[in-house]
Amino acid sequence: MLSFLNRLVTWWHGQTIGTQLFTWRKGQKVGEDDQGNIYYQTRDGKRRWVIFNGEAEASRVPPDWHGWLHRTYEEAPTDRPLPHQKWEKPHEPNLTGTAEAYAPAGSIRRMEPAERSDYEAWRPE
Repeated sequence: MLSFLNRLVTWWHGQTIGTQLFTWRKGQKVGEDDQGNIYYQTRDGKRRWVIFNGEAEASRVPPDWHGWLHRTYEEAPTDRPLPHQKWEKPHEPNLTGTAEAYAPAGSIRRMEPAERSDYEAWRPE
């Protein structure tokens, strides 16, 4: 019952029931990326959206599909793949706010707690 309520009102764990119904009724599958995200559009092509495979995080949309979603490209990357340069790196999600986020040298997030000799924690008896 709780998972049904979560799907009814939240979007960050996947599509809501409303989005699922809209996709089922009006969606036309356009393609899928290497992360398993599925891209749809309405039959008349006026609306485009993505159903994420897992957590709904916009940085998980690869650049090719991002361009299609925002109408930079009219043709989907499955129909007309963009040419890629040899120096381009594979897509990586935004890790900000996660344990894997970048921390520069000297950041307090990288430092181990230092042993202090000038302080002794109180311990109740």
